[in-house]
Amino acid sequence: MAKIIVITFLIVLCLLLEVQCDWSPLSSPYVSDYPCTGTNSIFSFFEPGVSSKAKTRYSVSINLIFPANSSIQISFDSEAYITLLVKTDDKRYSRVTMKPGVVFGFYYFAQETGFNFVVTSFVPGIVPYITSVIINNEEYCQYPNVGFLNQYVVETLLNDEEKNCGRRQVRSTQLMVNGANTKPGDWPWHVAIYKQERNIIKYICGGTLVSKNFVLTAAHCVSVRGSALLPDTISVVLGKYNLFGGDFGSEEKEAHKIIIHQKFEHRTLNNDIALIELNTEVTFSDYIQPSCLWYKKAIEKLPSNQIMGTVVGWGFDNSGTLSRTLKQAKMPIVSDNVCIRSKPLFYANILNGNKFCAGFHNGTSACNGDSGGALVVFVPDTAEDNDIRAEGTWHVKGIVSMTLSQKDVPVCDPEQYVVFTNVEKYRVWIKSYIKEKENEDIDQ
Repeated sequence: MAKIIVITFLIVLCLLLEVQCDWSPLSSPYVSDYPCTGTNSIFSFFEPGVSSKAKTRYSVSINLIFPANSSIQISFDSEAYITLLVKTDDKRYSRVTMKPGVVFGFYYFAQETGFNFVVTSFVPGIVPYITSVIINNEEYCQYPNVGFLNQYVVETLLNDEEKNCGRRQVRSTQLMVNGANTKPGDWPWHVAIYKQERNIIKYICGGTLVSKNFVLTAAHCVSVRGSALLPDTISVVLGKYNLFGGDFGSEEKEAHKIIIHQKFEHRTLNNDIALIELNTEVTFSDYIQPSCLWYKKAIEKLPSNQIMGTVVGWGFDNSGTLSRTLKQAKMPIVSDNVCIRSKPLFYANILNGNKFCAGFHNGTSACNGDSGGALVVFVPDTAEDNDIRAEGTWHVKGIVSMTLSQKDVPVCDPEQYVVFTNVEKYRVWIKSYIKEKENEDIDQ
């Protein structure tokens, strides 16, 4: 049951300043928007370019007259902190931050004009959006504008777009054949994830290095029934090429923390995304480099609107066994409609806006053992440059999540499309953890 917090003191008009004031939408650098579609009585402010710790914070003003003994109940789609400025008995002002919750209750003893507060996320990278505003038993937010700040938050995180990611240090041609062999250094961000089971260390999934401290993978790879595995059972090998045996330039890291997306559903694999925080920083080399994260405007640089990606991994080959060396396969992203038409009963229940399909539907596919690995897309430095020698960066567009299995055999059906977690939808969530760790390192 959601926690309802009741405030039994007078709420003054201005929260951000130390004096009483009237609120109205501010001009640049602030942006304003309406968290509830259909009403102008509730509006919000957001300041782009703020520090990473404040990037999911925004202010809300309810521009109404509240008679004496008015009650206000505000609900959010995720846990949040609410901060108010309150007037004490000696007529001074004091900031008060409420305990985190998803439902908050407030009460006016005397008539007041306006109600104002600041919203801050409880979970890093997740903006808490208003889903209900009930004033004196009347709903004032019938059509919540969930997601209205996402574009501004992403812009804040993109102020300094990655420049030192997604670039191979070992020179290689861009030409690839589906299912072809790779060579060491071709995919320096791809990692192997291992799990210790009693006295056996077992390869379980692929992953992608996205910073000096974090590996991106699928949530189902590092969880059991939705709960994160113990970090001391997980290890990551960077710069790996041979699945069995040693590699020149590889490095093993222990996991410090397993971060499962808070809305991961292990039965449906919704929000199938996780981060592994490594116990020590990675030292980049010719064979170990971070990948970039896909962002919305990257498509403008591609030679065509058809997005072609590459999946790499040690997944099952045609013989039904794990490949001994890293393989690669190039495949196109297909529309939801094309994917659903191929197998309506399956894909119609899976695709929800946070996933996408890719593949040729002809035998080229990701398979068992490829889970958690990335579908990466090459973005040229010069827009629309399609030369095979073009300079550019590789971006994680998706994470291998699921596909259909063959009849009576628990092995992937390579004739079916693969479902990927759409990384763009979780970019803020990922970047928040990376930035938070960077700030911790600076503070130390």
